[in-house]
Formats: sequence, C-alpha cells, structure tokens
Amino acid sequence: MEIKKFETEIDGTKLIVETGRMANQSDASVTVQMGDTVVLATVNMATRARPGMDFFPLMVDYEEKYSAAGKIKGPRFLKREGRPSNEAVLTSRKIDRGLRPLFPQLMRNDIQVICMPLCLDFTNKPDIVAMIAACTALHISKVPFDGPIGGVRVGLVNGEFIINPTVDELEYSDLNMVLMGDGERITNVDSDSNELTDKQITDGILAGMEVLGPLAKFIDGIRKEVGQEKAGPDQIIMKEGTAESDAPVIEQLKKAAIPHLDKYLFNTPKGTKGERKDILKGLEEILVNDFKKKLATPERDEEATAEYLNGLLKAFFFPFIEEQVTRAVLDKDLRVDGRKLDEIRELKADVGLLPRTHGTGLFSRGETQVLSIVTLGSPGDDLSIESMESDGSMKYFHHYNFPPFSVGEVKPLRGASRRDIGHGALAEKGLLPMIPEGEEFPYTVRVVSEVMSSNGSSSMGATCGSTLALMDAGVPIKKPVAGIAMGLASDGKDWKILTDLQDLEDGDGGMDFKFTGTRDGLTAVQMDTKTRGISKEMIVATMPPMRKAINEIIDVIEKCIPKTREQMSPYAPRITSFMIDPEKIREVIGPGGKVIRALTEEFDVQIDLEDSGLVLITSDNAEKAEKAEAAIKELLREAEVGDVFEEATVVKIMNFGAFVNLFGNTDGLLHVSEIAWERTENVSDKLKEGDKIKVRIIKIERGKVEVSMRSLIPQPEGYVEPPKRERRPPSRGGRDGGRDRRSGGRDNRDRR
Repeated sequence: MEIKKFETEIDGTKLIVETGRMANQSDASVTVQMGDTVVLATVNMATRARPGMDFFPLMVDYEEKYSAAGKIKGPRFLKREGRPSNEAVLTSRKIDRGLRPLFPQLMRNDIQVICMPLCLDFTNKPDIVAMIAACTALHISKVPFDGPIGGVRVGLVNGEFIINPTVDELEYSDLNMVLMGDGERITNVDSDSNELTDKQITDGILAGMEVLGPLAKFIDGIRKEVGQEKAGPDQIIMKEGTAESDAPVIEQLKKAAIPHLDKYLFNTPKGTKGERKDILKGLEEILVNDFKKKLATPERDEEATAEYLNGLLKAFFFPFIEEQVTRAVLDKDLRVDGRKLDEIRELKADVGLLPRTHGTGLFSRGETQVLSIVTLGSPGDDLSIESMESDGSMKYFHHYNFPPFSVGEVKPLRGASRRDIGHGALAEKGLLPMIPEGEEFPYTVRVVSEVMSSNGSSSMGATCGSTLALMDAGVPIKKPVAGIAMGLASDGKDWKILTDLQDLEDGDGGMDFKFTGTRDGLTAVQMDTKTRGISKEMIVATMPPMRKAINEIIDVIEKCIPKTREQMSPYAPRITSFMIDPEKIREVIGPGGKVIRALTEEFDVQIDLEDSGLVLITSDNAEKAEKAEAAIKELLREAEVGDVFEEATVVKIMNFGAFVNLFGNTDGLLHVSEIAWERTENVSDKLKEGDKIKVRIIKIERGKVEVSMRSLIPQPEGYVEPPKRERRPPSRGGRDGGRDRRSGGRDNRDRR
C-alpha cells in the first residue's frame, strides 16, 4: 500500500497524518503525530452480528503502552501492561462519546476502534492526538460514519484561551476542556475547571468550535484522496424487526398506539418509572390482541402472529415511545411526569444517617437516589496513581457504584465497569476544586456513592450526595457543589431544552448535558448526544436554566446542612501535626525504617513524614497520639546546659562515675565527684544499673555531656570542698614501675 502523508497546523502546532505504513490488514489505519507524540488508530468492522444483540456494538479502546513513554513498569515478575488505568478508561470513554452518535444506531455489526500511543513527548497530550486519529481512520474507512469530525483541547491561562495547551501549560490552566465536533456542532464535551463562570465555559466551547471547523475540513480532504467506499446494505446488518417488509405492519401498530398514549403515558404524572413501564407493557398487549386476529392467515395462525407482533414491538416500541415523548415536548411543552420544561423533580437531602461512618449524605431527585459515604484516613492512605503519562497520588478520590437493584434488575456483580469509573470521575472532578489543601486538612478523603435507585442522572446525584457527606464529615469544603443534567428534545428542525433529564427523555434527538458547580461558577461539564451534534444556539440556550437549577439544588443542600460540621465523627481518626528539622527526618525513620516501625507498633499509630519536616500522626486514640508525639520530640531533643532530667536511667557503672541515659540516644557522664556533696569512695555504693535518678546538665564539650546529681541537692551547712586528690605523673611502665614489672614477668616465666 502506498504511504501518504498529510500536514496541517492547529494554532501553530504541526499535525501530521500518515496512511499506508502500519496495520494495513485493518479496514482502515492512520498514524497521527503532534510534536513527537504519535498515535496509531485502527478501525475494523465485523461481517457477522452477535446473536441477540439489541444495541449498537461499538468498542473504543485507548491502549496505553509504556514503551511509548520510554518506561518499564509493572509487577516485578510481569513487566507488561495489565488492566487499563483509570486515565486510559476515561480517554476511551471520551472518544466513544464523540463518535457514537454518528453511526447508524440500528446497525448491529461489531465495530472496534483501537487507539495505541506509539511515542510520547510529554509535551503534547496523546488523548487529543488519539481523538484525531480515530476520527480520521473512521472517516476514510468503509464503515458508515457521518463524519468528518475532530477533537481539540481548550485551556485558560491568565484569562486567555489556549488551543491544545501543552502539559506544562495545563499545570497553570483554570480550564481543561476537550471537545469533539465539526465546528458547527459538537458531539462531546468533557471539562473540568476552577469555578469558572457560565459565560467563560460557553466562550471556551465556542473557541474550541472555531478550531474544529478547519480540522474537520482537513480530515475530509484526506478522505477525498485515500478514502474507501462506504459499506452498502449487503454488508450492514440491521436490527431484527426492521426489514422493509415489516414497515407497513409497524406503521399500523404505531397509528393504533397513538390514541392510547394520553391514557397510558401522559396521564400518569405521579407514576414511577416502573409503573410507566408496566402501563406501556399493557398497551403492547392490547396492540397484540387487536392485531393478531387482523393479520392472521392460513399459513400463520393467531398464536404465530402474536409471536411475530411481539418481536416487532420489541424492535421498535420503546424508541417509538421516546419519539412520542419528544413530540409532546415540542408540540405541547408536555413532559411525561407533568413538569414544566425548566422544572426539577422533587428534591430531598439528608445527612448523618449511619451511626459509625465518618460522614453520610442521602440525596434524592425524583426516583434517582444516591447514598454517599465519606471515610477519612491518614496521609499514608492516599491513592497511588500509575499511568503511561505520569505517576502520582491523590488525597481525595470518589468511587461510584451502580448495583443492578437500582433499576430493579438481576445481574452478576463483576466489579467497577467503565461506566462506573467514568461517572465516579465526573463527580470527583466536580468536587475537587472545593477540597481543602493538605496544610489545612491533612486527611486522605475517600467518598463512595452507592446508587440506591436510578431514573436518570445518577452521576449528578452522586455529586450532590458527595457534598452532603463531606460537610457531614467535617471536611471544610470551600463551597457546596451541586450537579444537574440538562436534556434536549429535537426532531432535526425544532428543539427545546429540558431541565433534569429522566429515562424516557434521553432518546434519539436528545442530549445529556451535565454540569457541576457552586453558586459562583462551574467545576465540571460533560456532554454526550444522540443527534448529529448540538449547535452554538443550543449551548447558549442551555446555560440560564442550568444556572437556575444548580442554585435551587444548593438551596436544598444548605437547608439540610447550612455549613460544614465543626466536629468530626468520634469514630474518625485524628491527625496530630508538628514540624521538625528536615535534617532530622532520618533519625525518626532510623536505619531501614527501624525507628519509625518501632514507634508505630509501640503506640499503635500511623506516622507520615514530609520532606518539609512536617510530621503527621494518625490515631483513633488521642492519648496514644500524644505519647507518640512526645516520643518523637524526645528522640530529636538536643541537650542544653541547665536541662534537668527527673528520671535519667543509670546504664553503666564505672570506677570514676556512671553513665546515665538522658533521652533517646543521648547519655551523660555523672562523675563520682558529682554524685553527692560528701566524698564518694565507691560509685557502686550509691548507684546501680537501672536506677532512676535526677540530674542536671552542667557541661557540654565536643559533643560530650556531663551531668550532676549534687547540683540539685542543697549544699550542707558549713560544707568545705575537700582538697583534690594529688595525681602522680604517669609512668611509662605502669603503676609499679616498668622495670620491676617486666622483671617480675620474667621471674614468673622462669618459675613456669
């Protein structure tokens, strides 16, 4: 295959697309390079459908490769990539959300898009390169795909928007926004921000759309030169029950159903999600009973006809109902539960529900109910992060769980899904700017949100539940954060914005536009759509009702718990902090960690040390924490002349005095003359090893410490200092004279 290269610039950065060099057995493949970051994207479409497939089977995988980053990672005995990191999962989901609405939704061929980073320069983020590669590969492939679209990142530094900011620029950016679209419409928004205003977020989206237009045209130009012919009807497998021969029967069923909808759908404003499904199931039974007689033939009796009709209803009925829900909104401003277009469902909030957890919040919006639980831990309980791009740790993190009972279903539990990871990350991003810094609140904070019941926007329920739980736990968040999902009813021509999206309103022609924020600004935004994309006008129209909704929810949160609790739960650990000389950190750790392990075990606490010299002691028992602090300070204590020690321990007896332990590893010499005012002939007459005595430091010279007992005892009346013992000059041969001793030695040998 001929190798072809295409080049353009995005805001001054060169973008290179190459085809024909790698993965040529795929239906389509491209490499895209920005700086020295290179990503390969491949596209493949299956020719057969999996049995029983009732949804469009698109798989998008962003595969981190440590070789691209020049790293060797992984367990000691398995140095290879394993389970994808959360960062890789979130990137896969971002690309998926932007691509999915542009395929025929009734298509049942498996389609797989794989994005594989081949080289990383740590300047240009690979997720945007992967997006552009995926969009290009799909557009030039035979797969039916309504492109072209592209991807772009928008940052905000010093009030100026930056297109595709570098890794370093993102460190100083108040905005990290990723968009996919073609300039006129966008199919995906994923953003986190430092409490930016609604207008700043809107302007950021519009700034990104200006770049997406030329990028989409560039990708379309590549297709014109190397693109394949799109697959025809003979290669596309469509959803069962959508054959052309079934169309007349389906139209009859639809016409027969419409007169019943006022009774079975729109006249049950107080009905639950389950009740509406049961009512609609009753309507399906009416339609089958009515038509099985009309459509029965000698070749197909009523029972066989009923089975045929049930198959058709399974294929089209629910999308048809969603279509009618959209129609009612567009024509009559009528929603299935009777709400106004900008009205939120009933809100409820509660805190402190569980007796021993550190903080709890229960948030309900209609039938969507989320229980959030906060657990506080020591600094050492932080979450370690390892990905292709970077390693680090998190002091605050959020986990989201969506058990099957939340929608009344029976399914096996298999751990966190990609959806669970994505929803948890969205709520986490929403709260992160409001979490206090470590200096103010040194705890590690974990929030777990359990979805108890779901009828739309459980991730935004998790955001609100997290706020309640954090405030209940005594975490001094800067401001309460709320979340809302905005929807769209559209038919390709007319459209209306909906507040507080629920199940039946999230069909074709809709969107799920999620916002988290405080009263003063937005902290996270995420959007996916079931249309060709949303326009600038739709984005602008979404902002006022969104702001109204967020403020209403914050009112409910603040009514439940006006401010963060001043006292933490008695079952939460307590952290004691103090500073030491950074040069003495090694003394606390000890050789091989011996000292710090001993302290941890003795006092049953956790001790964390920071490079600045900050010591953090975490314990469930305040008394143990105090003792551990005292032990560390004692360990690092420096001797000073005049210091008095009430219980110095005698550790060694010598003829000339005794050595006593003052603190830690510091010993002092107690000379025989400093034991008492009277003369001490034998040290052992006054002291023995293990005695606890009171001493004062009287001299420190060249690191040697001398102490005294008698200086702490009142001098006897009439005391006269005895004359010092006269010292003889030292003899070279020893005490008895060298010559005699040596001759004595010879005499001994002679005697032997």
